[in-house]
Amino acid sequence: MRHSSLPVKWLTLVGTTVATVGLGAQRVFAIDNGVAKLPVMGYNTWNAYACNIDQDLLITTANLMQSLGLQDAGYTHVNLDDCWAEKNRSTAGDLVPGPFSFFSLRDCAIYTTADSVRFSRGMNNLTGQLHALGFKAGIYGDSGWYTCAGYPGSFENEARDAQTFLDWGFDYLKYDNCAIPYDDILRQNTLGKYERMADAITDLATSSGQPPIIFSLCEWGWTQVWIWGKQFGHSWRTTGDIGPNWPALASIINFNSFITMATDFYGHNDLDMLEIGNGNMTVDESKSHFTAWALMKSPLLIGTNLSAIKDSDLDILKNEEIIAINQDPVVGTSISPFVGNGTVIMLLNTLNQSADMFFNLTESPWIRAGRQYSVRDLWTHTDNGTAVRNFTASAVPEHGVVALLLQDAGDEPAGLEPKCAVWSQCTDQNGTAVDG
Repeated sequence: MRHSSLPVKWLTLVGTTVATVGLGAQRVFAIDNGVAKLPVMGYNTWNAYACNIDQDLLITTANLMQSLGLQDAGYTHVNLDDCWAEKNRSTAGDLVPGPFSFFSLRDCAIYTTADSVRFSRGMNNLTGQLHALGFKAGIYGDSGWYTCAGYPGSFENEARDAQTFLDWGFDYLKYDNCAIPYDDILRQNTLGKYERMADAITDLATSSGQPPIIFSLCEWGWTQVWIWGKQFGHSWRTTGDIGPNWPALASIINFNSFITMATDFYGHNDLDMLEIGNGNMTVDESKSHFTAWALMKSPLLIGTNLSAIKDSDLDILKNEEIIAINQDPVVGTSISPFVGNGTVIMLLNTLNQSADMFFNLTESPWIRAGRQYSVRDLWTHTDNGTAVRNFTASAVPEHGVVALLLQDAGDEPAGLEPKCAVWSQCTDQNGTAVDG
């Protein structure tokens, strides 16, 4: 596996996008409480199964993650999304996953609700099995009265629910933004609503002596969460929901390219769960999807039926050279340096046809003029010679991507013309302007 350190600079060129990633980045403040220093990698149930989830599905998925090599590739979380709970809290006010039994005075009998079979062995059994397999366990909640699917939310129950999640053995909480209380009840903005659960998690970690629950904010970027999210959580969704199609991917990539400075260790822009393996995306679109998410250091959460995954999609998800950028332990900023003194260039063809893609190396702030660079292709896993001043990727497929690692290979050859790679304002020592 090759490593490099990679802040990102985006340049838009006639229907194409170039992202360059180089050395040297200014850190941004992020919550540093000992967990989720790097983007979380794992699995989330929503994109593949929505509400059709149960305890057996989670364990089957975890076993598949092991047998398919995904756990070894770094995917270490298995996360429940919405719909795991009963529709009502218990009489004591607690969230109930099932079995939820109650005693009928009329019939003098105990009844169990239909939903209870989904998690009949209890959440401690589920998280215990996941932990035994070497995974961390994630659960879903909501900052409002109800979740997006109509199950109990955590508003005014933050401390109670945080304690419940910890007691059940969960390590991670995705926290949504549905069923917002009236203003005269809430009397806070979105930031304040999320701060309530953040405070509950912090207080619980202090009182219990256990690591804090990883907190993933999901307010869809409504209130510029990339500005304040790092005060409370470890990741924050920046846009509305993703879809398994190119327009959705392109929109998310474009939007997030302008806010990359918000990401650093312990706090990451979340571009949403991966759609690789879903819909009718081409292999090239899936590669572009994964490359952009990884380079922008988004959490990487798989969301497809792993029992039916295609080899081509599995290969994408297990690309060690791309994952290494996302999981760089040395520089946390997006898409920042990477441990091998290199610069990563992402060429993204947004056109509906193949295209040759050209760029001057010094368009990247981290490429030095007068130097040449070795070229490593992070998808073909090949060393492709040396680039001097510029590089052309030929016939990049429609919606396709080229990901390159450039590493300094010494001075460029002597006698090149023009004297400057960018000849505007290129001037001789005697004051003579040199045209290109």
